[in-house]
Amino acid sequence: MSFKPTKIILALFYLAGFTPALYAQEAVPRQSPFGSFFPLIVIFGIFYFLLIRPQQKKAKEHQIMLNSVKKDDKIITNGGLYGTVVNVKGNVLEVKIADGVKVQISKSAISNVVTNSEQVVTPEVVK
Repeated sequence: MSFKPTKIILALFYLAGFTPALYAQEAVPRQSPFGSFFPLIVIFGIFYFLLIRPQQKKAKEHQIMLNSVKKDDKIITNGGLYGTVVNVKGNVLEVKIADGVKVQISKSAISNVVTNSEQVVTPEVVK
């Protein structure tokens, strides 16, 4: 029966209560809770600055534009109709869309207020 010196040394370390380096495992470092949420925080920041914030800014500008609509403003509705505001009654506008044709629309139906620099295109009737 032959004993190898490595087996004897390992047996002595085991009896002495030492774990040999051969069987030792490295301790797994614990991550902080912040470290596991960090990628989610970064993704939320990217979404906020690229999607949410610009949309909120655009909605705020649109609301300011709707509140500033007054008589004789030229507007474009969400349906694509061009018209001129004749009367403002709270959230309801009376809009002239053709000679002798006036309609009442909600302020929320306004897509854009046409300024003087923008040209209003009048369609031609093709015969």
